[in-house]
Amino acid sequence: MSGAAGPAVVAALGEDVDRLLAAEPKVRADEPDSVHQMRVATRRLRSVLRSYRKVFHRDEIDAIRTELRWLAGLLGIARDAEVRADRFAALLDEYPDVQRHLGRRLVSAERAAYTDAHRTVLRELDGERYALLRARVVGLRTDPPLRRKRARRDADRVFTAAVRADLRRLKAHVDAERDVEETDRVEALHDIRKAAKRLRYSAEAATDILDGPAEDLARRAKKVQGVLGDHRDAIEALATITARAEIVRGHGADTAPYDLLCAAEVEAARTALAQYPSLVEFLNYDYLS
Repeated sequence: MSGAAGPAVVAALGEDVDRLLAAEPKVRADEPDSVHQMRVATRRLRSVLRSYRKVFHRDEIDAIRTELRWLAGLLGIARDAEVRADRFAALLDEYPDVQRHLGRRLVSAERAAYTDAHRTVLRELDGERYALLRARVVGLRTDPPLRRKRARRDADRVFTAAVRADLRRLKAHVDAERDVEETDRVEALHDIRKAAKRLRYSAEAATDILDGPAEDLARRAKKVQGVLGDHRDAIEALATITARAEIVRGHGADTAPYDLLCAAEVEAARTALAQYPSLVEFLNYDYLS
């Protein structure tokens, strides 16, 4: 016996709760990368609650997860603008001729979008909805809604079952992607990325219980998440640049600078995706036998 599952899951959640609460004052102060930190903490907590939901009373956990999704969405608008601004700034630095034509209009537009979105985040952090969510999140550590019978089960078995379920889910998405139409592939890869992220978080939550296998799975899932995240960022940046190029074209102006940036993003997406096949080979092996 490795101990009871309930306390082990609550301990793992406690770390995620701490991450979220620690990020909040940084977001309020608009510290660098703070929105990203809080968004990751929010998503991570929501994902771990999903993976280990059987240990808890479902209705209460589902209500918390719904509110965490709302918070992650708010933070995501700001974070996505921040990512695009930084990406476009780096891209323009690589192409000084393009920068002379465009100035830094792409960057400025995204910085402005971030400022607006961050202002919305601050308003909501001061609101009643977030205050209630915050109290519920703290309650996960101080008064968790555990199902007594399930919480008393062997932690090793409960964590293994949760991680194995997320592993199967990722493999199912990877297998399904091979048969999708090319027009649907971007979204299929996005689903794989989300499944990899869920596996990563559930495995990281299990490292104190399952040791080596969980740590290895988390590391491998993180790599899949990373390359598909790079691919997604390039695709979304390409869409933004293409949309702006269409506006410029409608005004009769030269779109050649935008076309060059689009080509760079297409290549970035291709380079990221080239790493993907070898990174999912681990799914052919049983890590939790």
